[in-house]
Amino acid sequence: MDVTLHLAQDPEADALLGRSPLAALVGMLLDQQVPMEWAFKGPSTIAGRLGADDLDAHEIAAMSPESFAGILSTKPAVHRYPGSMAKRIQQLCEYLVEHYDGDASGVWKDAGTGRELLARLEALPGFGRQKAQIFLALLGKQLGVQPEGWREAAGAYGEPDSFRSVADIRGPESLAKVRAHKQEMKAAAKAKKQSAG
Repeated sequence: MDVTLHLAQDPEADALLGRSPLAALVGMLLDQQVPMEWAFKGPSTIAGRLGADDLDAHEIAAMSPESFAGILSTKPAVHRYPGSMAKRIQQLCEYLVEHYDGDASGVWKDAGTGRELLARLEALPGFGRQKAQIFLALLGKQLGVQPEGWREAAGAYGEPDSFRSVADIRGPESLAKVRAHKQEMKAAAKAKKQSAG
Protein backbone atom coordinates (compact mmCIF):
# COMPACT_ATOMS: atom_id res chain seq x y z
CA MET A 1 0.00 0.00 0.00
CA ASP A 2 1.63 3.24 -1.07
CA VAL A 3 -0.76 5.70 -2.62
CA THR A 4 -1.59 9.32 -1.95
CA LEU A 5 -4.90 9.84 -0.20
CA HIS A 6 -6.47 13.26 0.35
CA LEU A 7 -8.64 12.65 3.39
CA ALA A 8 -6.86 14.69 6.06
CA GLN A 9 -6.10 17.50 3.58
CA ASP A 10 -2.66 17.55 5.21
CA PRO A 11 0.28 16.16 3.18
CA GLU A 12 2.05 14.38 6.05
CA ALA A 13 -1.13 12.85 7.51
CA ASP A 14 -2.36 11.82 4.05
CA ALA A 15 0.99 10.19 3.23
CA LEU A 16 0.70 8.06 6.38
CA LEU A 17 -2.86 7.03 5.47
CA GLY A 18 -1.68 5.99 2.02
CA ARG A 19 1.18 3.79 3.21
CA SER A 20 -0.15 2.41 6.51
CA PRO A 21 -3.11 0.01 6.56
CA LEU A 22 -3.50 0.50 10.33
CA ALA A 23 -3.52 4.30 10.00
CA ALA A 24 -6.24 4.06 7.35
CA LEU A 25 -8.37 1.81 9.59
CA VAL A 26 -7.87 4.07 12.61
CA GLY A 27 -8.78 7.15 10.56
CA MET A 28 -11.97 5.43 9.43
CA LEU A 29 -12.74 4.47 13.04
CA LEU A 30 -12.30 8.10 14.15
CA ASP A 31 -14.53 9.39 11.32
CA GLN A 32 -17.68 10.06 13.30
CA GLN A 33 -19.00 13.13 15.09
CA VAL A 34 -16.02 15.23 13.93
CA PRO A 35 -15.05 16.77 10.59
CA MET A 36 -13.51 14.21 8.24
CA GLU A 37 -10.16 16.01 8.05
CA TRP A 38 -9.88 16.02 11.84
CA ALA A 39 -10.61 12.28 11.99
CA PHE A 40 -8.14 11.30 9.28
CA LYS A 41 -5.40 13.51 10.70
CA GLY A 42 -5.74 11.56 13.96
CA PRO A 43 -3.46 8.61 13.05
CA SER A 44 -0.60 10.98 12.19
CA THR A 45 -1.11 12.90 15.43
CA ILE A 46 -1.14 9.68 17.47
CA ALA A 47 2.00 8.37 15.74
CA GLY A 48 3.78 11.68 16.39
CA ARG A 49 2.84 11.62 20.06
CA LEU A 50 4.13 8.05 20.30
CA GLY A 51 7.41 9.24 18.76
CA ALA A 52 6.94 7.00 15.72
CA ASP A 53 6.39 7.45 11.99
CA ASP A 54 3.63 4.79 11.89
CA LEU A 55 1.14 3.10 14.19
CA ASP A 56 1.90 -0.33 15.63
CA ALA A 57 -1.06 -2.50 16.67
CA HIS A 58 1.07 -4.52 19.14
CA GLU A 59 2.35 -1.36 20.84
CA ILE A 60 -1.08 0.29 21.09
CA ALA A 61 -2.78 -2.91 22.31
CA ALA A 62 -0.14 -3.33 25.05
CA MET A 63 -0.40 0.24 26.41
CA SER A 64 -2.29 0.97 29.58
CA PRO A 65 -5.74 2.41 28.75
CA GLU A 66 -4.95 5.51 30.85
CA SER A 67 -1.73 6.38 29.05
CA PHE A 68 -3.22 5.78 25.61
CA ALA A 69 -6.26 7.91 26.50
CA GLY A 70 -3.81 10.61 27.61
CA ILE A 71 -2.17 10.57 24.18
CA LEU A 72 -5.54 11.17 22.50
CA SER A 73 -6.73 13.83 24.95
CA THR A 74 -3.55 15.95 24.98
CA LYS A 75 -4.52 19.29 23.44
CA PRO A 76 -5.37 19.56 20.64
CA ALA A 77 -7.38 16.41 21.25
CA VAL A 78 -7.41 13.79 18.51
CA HIS A 79 -11.23 13.55 18.68
CA ARG A 80 -14.20 15.23 20.33
CA TYR A 81 -14.47 12.13 22.56
CA PRO A 82 -10.82 11.19 23.13
CA GLY A 83 -11.46 8.76 26.02
CA SER A 84 -14.03 6.60 24.27
CA MET A 85 -12.10 6.72 20.98
CA ALA A 86 -8.88 5.68 22.73
CA LYS A 87 -10.73 2.64 24.05
CA ARG A 88 -12.09 1.83 20.57
CA ILE A 89 -8.68 2.14 18.93
CA GLN A 90 -7.16 -0.16 21.55
CA GLN A 91 -9.97 -2.68 21.03
CA LEU A 92 -9.33 -2.54 17.27
CA CYS A 93 -5.60 -3.08 17.78
CA GLU A 94 -6.21 -5.95 20.24
CA TYR A 95 -8.47 -7.59 17.66
CA LEU A 96 -5.87 -7.15 14.91
CA VAL A 97 -3.16 -8.64 17.14
CA GLU A 98 -5.38 -11.60 18.03
CA HIS A 99 -6.72 -12.34 14.53
CA TYR A 100 -4.10 -10.94 12.11
CA ASP A 101 -0.87 -10.88 14.17
CA GLY A 102 -1.17 -7.09 14.26
CA ASP A 103 -1.10 -6.70 10.47
CA ALA A 104 -4.09 -4.54 9.49
CA SER A 105 -3.68 -5.41 5.81
CA GLY A 106 -4.39 -9.01 6.76
CA VAL A 107 -8.04 -8.00 6.96
CA TRP A 108 -8.17 -7.64 3.18
CA LYS A 109 -4.99 -9.29 1.86
CA ASP A 110 -6.47 -12.70 1.00
CA ALA A 111 -10.20 -11.95 0.98
CA GLY A 112 -11.63 -13.96 -1.92
CA THR A 113 -14.80 -11.95 -2.47
CA GLY A 114 -16.25 -8.56 -1.66
CA ARG A 115 -18.81 -10.21 0.60
CA GLU A 116 -16.05 -11.98 2.57
CA LEU A 117 -14.12 -8.73 2.92
CA LEU A 118 -17.23 -6.88 4.08
CA ALA A 119 -17.81 -9.55 6.73
CA ARG A 120 -14.21 -9.19 7.93
CA LEU A 121 -14.55 -5.41 8.14
CA GLU A 122 -17.87 -5.66 9.98
CA ALA A 123 -16.20 -7.97 12.52
CA LEU A 124 -13.74 -5.20 13.47
CA PRO A 125 -14.52 -3.44 16.77
CA GLY A 126 -16.15 -0.07 16.05
CA PHE A 127 -17.10 -0.92 12.46
CA GLY A 128 -20.81 -1.21 11.75
CA ARG A 129 -22.19 -2.05 8.32
CA GLN A 130 -22.09 1.50 6.92
CA LYS A 131 -18.52 2.18 8.09
CA ALA A 132 -17.44 -1.23 6.74
CA GLN A 133 -19.05 -0.52 3.35
CA ILE A 134 -17.43 2.91 3.12
CA PHE A 135 -14.00 1.48 3.98
CA LEU A 136 -14.51 -1.34 1.47
CA ALA A 137 -15.32 1.29 -1.18
CA LEU A 138 -12.16 3.21 -0.20
CA LEU A 139 -10.09 0.03 -0.55
CA GLY A 140 -11.58 -0.68 -3.97
CA LYS A 141 -11.63 2.81 -5.42
CA GLN A 142 -8.31 4.17 -4.17
CA LEU A 143 -6.15 1.39 -2.71
CA GLY A 144 -6.44 -1.23 -5.45
CA VAL A 145 -8.08 -3.89 -3.24
CA GLN A 146 -10.76 -5.27 -5.54
CA PRO A 147 -11.86 -8.82 -4.76
CA GLU A 148 -14.67 -10.15 -6.91
CA GLY A 149 -17.98 -8.42 -6.12
CA TRP A 150 -16.41 -5.61 -4.08
CA ARG A 151 -18.62 -2.88 -5.60
CA GLU A 152 -21.80 -4.83 -4.83
CA ALA A 153 -20.63 -5.54 -1.28
CA ALA A 154 -19.88 -1.82 -0.76
CA GLY A 155 -23.45 -0.97 -1.77
CA ALA A 156 -24.10 2.57 -2.98
CA TYR A 157 -20.62 3.59 -1.76
CA GLY A 158 -19.08 1.33 -4.39
CA GLU A 159 -20.79 3.04 -7.32
CA PRO A 160 -18.33 4.82 -9.63
CA ASP A 161 -18.28 8.63 -9.35
CA SER A 162 -20.94 8.64 -6.64
CA PHE A 163 -19.34 11.25 -4.31
CA ARG A 164 -21.08 9.80 -1.26
CA SER A 165 -18.19 9.24 1.15
CA VAL A 166 -14.48 9.45 1.89
CA ALA A 167 -14.00 6.69 -0.70
CA ASP A 168 -14.64 9.31 -3.43
CA ILE A 169 -12.39 12.11 -2.14
CA ARG A 170 -9.29 12.67 -4.25
CA GLY A 171 -8.83 16.40 -3.68
CA PRO A 172 -10.62 19.66 -2.81
CA GLU A 173 -13.13 19.46 -5.71
CA SER A 174 -14.36 15.95 -4.86
CA LEU A 175 -14.36 16.86 -1.15
CA ALA A 176 -16.79 19.69 -1.94
CA LYS A 177 -19.02 17.28 -3.90
CA VAL A 178 -19.09 14.76 -1.01
CA ARG A 179 -19.90 17.57 1.45
CA ALA A 180 -22.74 18.75 -0.79
CA HIS A 181 -24.13 15.21 -0.98
CA LYS A 182 -24.03 14.87 2.81
CA GLN A 183 -25.84 18.21 3.21
CA GLU A 184 -28.55 17.03 0.79
CA MET A 185 -28.97 13.80 2.76
CA LYS A 186 -29.24 15.69 6.06
CA ALA A 187 -31.79 18.10 4.60
CA ALA A 188 -33.84 15.23 3.16
CA ALA A 189 -33.79 13.38 6.50
CA LYS A 190 -34.83 16.55 8.34
CA ALA A 191 -37.68 17.20 5.89
CA LYS A 192 -38.86 13.61 6.21
CA LYS A 193 -38.81 13.86 10.00
CA GLN A 194 -40.78 17.12 9.93
CA SER A 195 -43.41 15.73 7.56
CA ALA A 196 -43.82 12.64 9.77
CA GLY A 197 -44.12 14.75 12.93
